[in-house]
Amino acid sequence: MTRPPQPTPTGGGPRTREVPDGDNRERLVCPDCGFVDYENPLIVVGAVITWEDRILLAQRDIEPRPGYWTIPAGYLELNETVEEGALREAREEACAEIELDGLLGIYNVPRISQVQLIWRAGLNRPDFAAGHETRAVDLFDWDDIPWDNIAFPSVRWALNHHREVAGEATFTPRTNPAGEFGNY
Repeated sequence: MTRPPQPTPTGGGPRTREVPDGDNRERLVCPDCGFVDYENPLIVVGAVITWEDRILLAQRDIEPRPGYWTIPAGYLELNETVEEGALREAREEACAEIELDGLLGIYNVPRISQVQLIWRAGLNRPDFAAGHETRAVDLFDWDDIPWDNIAFPSVRWALNHHREVAGEATFTPRTNPAGEFGNY
């Protein structure tokens, strides 16, 4: 369902919190027409990308966490498959053409209402560059990853899970480590 225009100071649109009939939680509802604005978690897509035995990381140039390193990832766009989104994020953030190899992880970050789908992928060729949201992009050997400057807990999870399945042709997607939910 398409979200209506945001309410204006003169009213209109979803602006009251109530539990709609047949629901079990408060939602924003339009008192004039009954439209319910269902707010749901955002989906993040991305990939742990390798060339030979090195991992491609991008240094963020935007909030949150500018200057910190991450895997190419971002929000899924409307009318896009999760695979298309992961490929697009690699192009946007690292100017990289990649091939997805398998779903590496499904991570839950309830504090910020995100579900993250992260793939294992390889570079098609060793061509990459910083995109418009990125300061730098580089390939890292495992021991040279800037662990103290990793942007988000889920990046650390994905990198470690990638290492767990290295060399495996098939594997089961991983999830959050026990008791971890992405808090800084």
